Amino acid sequence: QVQLVESGGGLVQPGGSLRLSCAASGFTFSNYAMIWVRQAPGKGVEWVSTISPGGAFTSYADSVKGRFTISRDNHNNTVYLQMNSLKPEDTAVYSCAKDRLFKRTSYNPGRLLDYDYWGQGTQVTVSS
Repeated sequence: QVQLVESGGGLVQPGGSLRLSCAASGFTFSNYAMIWVRQAPGKGVEWVSTISPGGAFTSYADSVKGRFTISRDNHNNTVYLQMNSLKPEDTAVYSCAKDRLFKRTSYNPGRLLDYDYWGQGTQVTVSS
């Protein structure tokens, strides 16, 4: 069965960095786009970033553009989110999700219904 397991979260000071990982299994990872989303306490799910199956296409929410970088290793079935210049408002549970469509070629970043399997998430807290 499909499994997505996030790791790498933690407590970091403002301006610091973290690298999140999402290990995937149970499907042919290289055939599916992946996304990262986050949910802050008391708020809805916010799309953060998308990466295409081969990694050539990436997209970011305006709130993280220029600070976060999404990447993937199709050999090791893992998607990453490098987060730099972290701010207190980045505090949230971060989760990854798998696209429901095989080798999607057009994207509507932020349309969460396009994604069918979700990990449990990893907590990121940015505080001094």
